[in-house]
Amino acid sequence: MTATLTRPAATTSARLTCLAVAAPLWTTVSLVQAATREGFDLTRHPLSSLSTGSLGWLQIANFVLAGVLILIGAGRFGSGKVVPRLLGVYGVGMIAAGLFPPDAGNGFPAGTPAGPPATVSWHAIGHMAAGSVSFFALIAACYVLARHFARAGRRGDATLSVIAGTALLLGDGWAMSGGPAGSLTLAVGAIAAMLWISVTAISG
Repeated sequence: MTATLTRPAATTSARLTCLAVAAPLWTTVSLVQAATREGFDLTRHPLSSLSTGSLGWLQIANFVLAGVLILIGAGRFGSGKVVPRLLGVYGVGMIAAGLFPPDAGNGFPAGTPAGPPATVSWHAIGHMAAGSVSFFALIAACYVLARHFARAGRRGDATLSVIAGTALLLGDGWAMSGGPAGSLTLAVGAIAAMLWISVTAISG
């Protein structure tokens, strides 16, 4: 009887661990590449640009693995039905963003001409669509979590949820509007929101 009762809890814990690991893993792999790959400048190149070039497979795998880990844990996230579904969309979007890499441009990878690519490929369009859907779901999840925490009297967690969601919302908006260092603000916002989901997966 004990084994029967504890197995679901152990399974839930393992799956939430997958969700918690996804963001730190993705962030670490992305930032290490950003610091070491020739010609990459985070103020000019989004982290997804790391999916291009001869080493692009590393970032593609990074996106796909993170998405799979998110999907594994999303259904066990204990905040009603809305957040798990939003996290599921977020995970699928990460996988799709990896499978549909962006085009090379703005001097990266090294040797690529300066400026945006002359034409936009179908997979680059797919990447932008997947990224937009994934970010929207992640932002929404943060705001729904904020409401959940506020109702539970956890004002600090509610505030951090709003900050994380707003950081991604503003960072993405600034990048999409062509603001200076938009790729940097997008990276900061995305990492903040992703890591907050990891924290809440652990803390509940």
